Amino acid sequence: MLATRVVTAVVLLAVLLGVVWSGSTLLFNVVLTLFFAAAIWERTRLFQLPMPLLAPALWSVALLLVLLRYLDGAVYPLCMLCVAIWAIRLAPALGLGLPPLGTLPNRLVSVVYGIAILGCFAAIAAFYHRSPIYLLSVMAIVWVADIGAYFAGKAFGKRKLAPTISPGKSWEGAIGGWLAVLLLASASVFSGALQDTFAVHLQRSLGWFGMLAVMTLVAAASVVGDLFESMLKRRAGMKDSSNLLPGHGGVLDRIDALVPVLPLAIVIAFRL
Repeated sequence: MLATRVVTAVVLLAVLLGVVWSGSTLLFNVVLTLFFAAAIWERTRLFQLPMPLLAPALWSVALLLVLLRYLDGAVYPLCMLCVAIWAIRLAPALGLGLPPLGTLPNRLVSVVYGIAILGCFAAIAAFYHRSPIYLLSVMAIVWVADIGAYFAGKAFGKRKLAPTISPGKSWEGAIGGWLAVLLLASASVFSGALQDTFAVHLQRSLGWFGMLAVMTLVAAASVVGDLFESMLKRRAGMKDSSNLLPGHGGVLDRIDALVPVLPLAIVIAFRL
């Protein structure tokens, strides 16, 4: 299992870096759309919706329209909508719960979550067009938060963060992930090779306090995204969103924390 997980991670990293640094917008859009279609298909499974293959096709057309014609004008309002969606509907669901499967409210929430995923992938494209290193610098925040939370949780985890949603997560792990993010962001400011990154631009525009406050918000958003997908899987009785990525589950299992973070980062970066 561990060997499979490592091999998949290496392949995914190679694909990611190869596409990002290829300089080919066409290749980037094709790969991004394929991963988006897979994420929407998994969303369809988690919400147990009919016609599971039709939804990815229709949503992918929407993403392609954004990527090919409306990215510059649409990404900011779309990401603003996504931030509102998380603040008003999806984040509160962690405490209020989700509607039963097979109901109209369930379908409505599935559409709302679909918009959130669409905004995430549009944000990926927008950051990529700014620069590959800038895109990776935003995604790295989530990766570092996840790694920090894992090791801190293993070492110190005692108090459950959300026992009915994800029993394995602890407050100590979440705090460890947050501290790891603050450490990474602070260190990047002093690195000459990382001046064109999200954290450095935050520090230059908002000062140290502003940067650390934004990083705290981003780290919290990553936890919310992770917990929301865990709640979807628990409600559907599924361990993973799919088996598309051997040893890792599905695409949503890999990007769940990015779904709220990337649109939020676009809204913040737009104002820098």
